[in-house]
Order: sequence, then C-alpha cells, then structure tokens
Amino acid sequence: MERPDNVVDQEDQSNINGNEEIKLGSETYWTQAGQQRLDTGKILLFSGHEEENAPHIQGVALVLSKVARSALIRWESHECRIIKASLRTKKEGINTTVIQGYAPTNDSNDDDKDQFYDGLQSVIERCPRKDLTILMGDLNAKVGINKAGYEDVMGQHGLGERTEDGERFTKLCTFNKGGTIFPHKRIHKATWISPHHKEPERSHSHQ
Repeated sequence: MERPDNVVDQEDQSNINGNEEIKLGSETYWTQAGQQRLDTGKILLFSGHEEENAPHIQGVALVLSKVARSALIRWESHECRIIKASLRTKKEGINTTVIQGYAPTNDSNDDDKDQFYDGLQSVIERCPRKDLTILMGDLNAKVGINKAGYEDVMGQHGLGERTEDGERFTKLCTFNKGGTIFPHKRIHKATWISPHHKEPERSHSHQ
C-alpha cells in the first residue's frame, strides 16, 4: 500500500470535496485499496490501482465523519475510478449507497470510457432498489443547456453545449431514472473556468 502519510492534511486539499458527513476525493494518486482511522475520528476509504508497481495515477477516496462512520455497513473498491459505501439511515430497512466515480476526461480513448461506464452501470445495478443511491464525484461530463430528450433528468441550470461525455452521462441517468437537476445561482454554476479566460465557463456539476 502506497499513499501519503499526511492523510489529515490531504483532507483539506482541493481534491477532497463534500459536506461534513461524507467527503469525496478524485485523482488521489494512491495505489491499492484500504481504510484508515484518522486522528480526527473520521475514517478514510480509498481505492486505486492494485497491480504490483502500479502507477500513481487516478484513485478515489471517501472520508466519513464519526456519524457516517458509525452508520457504515460495508464498502467496496472497484479499481482506481469507483468506490462504493453503504450506510444505515434513520428509516428502518432503507440504506443509503454512495458511489464515488472519477470518469476519464473527454479526450480519453473510447475503450477507457466504455470500461468506466460499463463498470459504473454494473455497480449501480447491484444496489438494492429500495435503497437511496447517490452517485457523485468527478464525472468530467458537461451536459450543457439543451435538455431536449432529457427533460426527466435535466434542469435549466447547465452551461454551454453538451460534450460526448455529457451525452454518456445523461444516457446513464436516463437508463437508471436518475437526475442531474441541481439549481444554482449563475455565479455558482461554473465549476471550471479557463485561467486565461479564452474558453467558455464549464459546469461539471450536471445541472
């Protein structure tokens, strides 16, 4: 297992995002899969390349608060781009499944994209239908503002035009009856802005 020793410091870096109960990390660069109790009482779950002498690329992680940690039932690593955790809720008989995904970028080859989305679909299909399933992460998908044909899964808060990866993601949502409707103020819609302002703002939060 190879990963940074200063995990607590890593938690405050920009590649770890989320609320106070569950934080998520993409592109952690950690290899192997495992978990670690942090000094704060939180628990770190991580998944990366598992082969011997694996490259320090990709990698995903979840950081659970003390409350979320006590509700944790099980978790699964799925190579370097997907990690899943199941947690108890206050509603008896219903659990929450959190899936953290880190999709290949738009310029990646189609085989890598197909492998990711096939794997993601397989993970989703194994989630109990009665449970609340939440898919989050860095999906590198720009769904744009045109929601024709995707009215059931898209709102009116996107930006720009849909990319090929955005098309893949909206189809995934449609197939699984999921949604990308997350209203934001205009100033909060863009999740990526060109440092030289030569490219249009992009929203990767799938609105």
